[in-house]
Amino acid sequence: MSEQRPRPRAFRLDDAKVALDDIPARAATSVIVESEPAPIPAETRAATIDAAERDIEIAQQRGILNRWRVNLASVVWSGIGGLVSLAIGLWVTQLIEGLFARANALGWVGLAFGALALAGIVAIAVREILAISRQSRIALLHAALAQARAKDDRDDARALVTRLAALYETRPGMASARAQTLEAARAIIDGRDLIDIAERTLLRPLDARAQGEIAAAAKRVSMVTAISPRAILDLLFVIAQIIRLVRRIAEIYGGRPGLLGFFKLARSIGAHIAITGGLAVGDSLLQQLVGHGIASKISARLGEGVLNGLLTARVGLSALAVCRPAPFAATKPPGIADVAPFLFGGGKDG
Repeated sequence: MSEQRPRPRAFRLDDAKVALDDIPARAATSVIVESEPAPIPAETRAATIDAAERDIEIAQQRGILNRWRVNLASVVWSGIGGLVSLAIGLWVTQLIEGLFARANALGWVGLAFGALALAGIVAIAVREILAISRQSRIALLHAALAQARAKDDRDDARALVTRLAALYETRPGMASARAQTLEAARAIIDGRDLIDIAERTLLRPLDARAQGEIAAAAKRVSMVTAISPRAILDLLFVIAQIIRLVRRIAEIYGGRPGLLGFFKLARSIGAHIAITGGLAVGDSLLQQLVGHGIASKISARLGEGVLNGLLTARVGLSALAVCRPAPFAATKPPGIADVAPFLFGGGKDG
């Protein structure tokens, strides 16, 4: 006959009749703790970014983000600039002294004009510094967004997307796009997806405007140089259109380049063309050669117009890549056949 087990009943822990048995406690349930992933080395992160994006970052570093390097050329130009400044200052001083010698009223008028000119120079210098600083911030934001997307870092992506939206807070037409982007940044979204959403929402309309500017400039250059009677006029017109196009694209994406800022931006664009020139036109190189050959057979001037239009479009695409505050990820970067199909004769004349 089996032993009868006692029936369970309630009791108080502080009851004196309750005896505690020294029963070893059960082993604690094992818990698996996942450690945070080790940080990815810089070399590995760089390998996850495509070659085109690395080329853009290199071009930006050579132009907008470059630091002044002390060399013999900079020393020589610094000395020449100092001498010219001293000569201008001495000439202005002698002019004002001569005006005071003739009449006190003329001296005070000359001094007022001098102060006005000095204030204008200081204002221009401040504007140039702010413009260069803004372009540098855009270039740094571009590189940071590329790294955050490669790492799929949600926290970095949120902070960077907020900075990207802040670039266009003064544009009333982008209020809806900014609101959608900031709302997505507050949601639980992966870093890579958040950057892609910001690119499609904020930058796709700007990309369309920039490509429209490139197409219009390429069309003007190809038409004017095809009918221009003088080569020097062709050269001047092409240079003027390229300068206008670069400044316009920079303004579309949030930059406001002044004189020095334009030179630094032009240096970045030149570096980008030098680095990626062969790759950028590789997909449509055959079309360009065929189109230019047919145009040359019809008319030498028409062939020159097509070639100048291709050059303008190529510079515009490099300016778009350098000035864009985010890398091309959710959308495909445009090519020459996309912005200027009319130069090949096989696309629609946009």
